[in-house]
Amino acid sequence: MTKTEESSQVTVLGLGTMGSAIAKAFLNHGYRTMVWNRTASKADALVEAGARTAATAADAAAASPLVVVCVLDGGAVEDVLSSVGTAVEGKVLVNVTSGSAGQARGNERWANERGAEYLDGKIMGDPPDVGTGNIMFPFSGSRNAYEAHESALKSLGGIAYHGEDAGVAAVEFMAQVALSYELLIGYLHVLELVRAEGIDVVDFAGRAAGTVAMLPPLLQSMGAAVKSGNYRPDLGSLDVQAALMDDMISHRESLGVEAVRMREVKELMDRRIAGGHGGQGFSSLFELVTKP
Repeated sequence: MTKTEESSQVTVLGLGTMGSAIAKAFLNHGYRTMVWNRTASKADALVEAGARTAATAADAAAASPLVVVCVLDGGAVEDVLSSVGTAVEGKVLVNVTSGSAGQARGNERWANERGAEYLDGKIMGDPPDVGTGNIMFPFSGSRNAYEAHESALKSLGGIAYHGEDAGVAAVEFMAQVALSYELLIGYLHVLELVRAEGIDVVDFAGRAAGTVAMLPPLLQSMGAAVKSGNYRPDLGSLDVQAALMDDMISHRESLGVEAVRMREVKELMDRRIAGGHGGQGFSSLFELVTKP
């Protein structure tokens, strides 16, 4: 195999819905793609599309300089790596399976001990979006590995490198997903509030989308405030916001709508005000959420 042929070869281990989409994206971008899955029949459609398949994970890993692992969870990653063993020597191992920062750092140690470089990646999007601009893959770990294979990784969609600590991509992923869930569960309760008042939820959703679109500057200013400790009165002073919270809580409870989070926010505001910080803004509550 020539150097050019070798650099255009990639292996994908794991052919679930996401792994198959990743392999297909590599194929679509002209990469000679080797695939492997514990259930061999899952490779059939990809082989028809031009991929090659190997009998074992070790054989598949040995075939390419870039080896991508995409399986169900951390336990499945351990099983795959155990079967791959020293076949990764001299390779770049990229794991895009969801998992913790600690698992990523452990995988990096495993790879380095076997002579491989390691990148940890996470997937922020759905299988149909792989290969498009509607998905993001944060990566962290070996900078040399990232730079050497950046072009291939771009075949998967939007990518970003977060540094040489292999665990940082997992932190980015967990934080971004957590933000979405925190926002969306609150949104569902807001929709219940709106519906309880007889307002059309679809009409309201359109207006809510406009409100959310105005949040980026506030999120950035709150991040800066937390870093500096200079808490300006974002959203107004806590003295004013606390009074508004009383109204919001009573409104929800009068309609039988859940108000647990509103009460938690009010309690934090009251504590901050009692500590002499009523002139500060919402971001100053950070000082309490970090101090149980």
